[in-house]
Amino acid sequence: MSEEQLKAFLEKVKGDTSLQEKLKAAADANAVAAIAKEAGFGITAEDITQAQSVELSDQELEGVAGGIWDSPSCWGTNVDWGC
Repeated sequence: MSEEQLKAFLEKVKGDTSLQEKLKAAADANAVAAIAKEAGFGITAEDITQAQSVELSDQELEGVAGGIWDSPSCWGTNVDWGC
């Protein structure tokens, strides 16, 4: 997994309300990966799934998309991105 790509994507999401809205509507990791790809990031659904098992720092979690991704456990299939 490209941790740098994932972090860069999350950083972009924090400041982009359009991406935030798209992520709220994303049904699964494949949809999130497609949104990331469309935004120019090389993140796969597998990367997102792997990130579920990686604990991000409190600061990263706090800053991500205004709380859309409160914790890595929110990432997965059929997720309510506002969890």
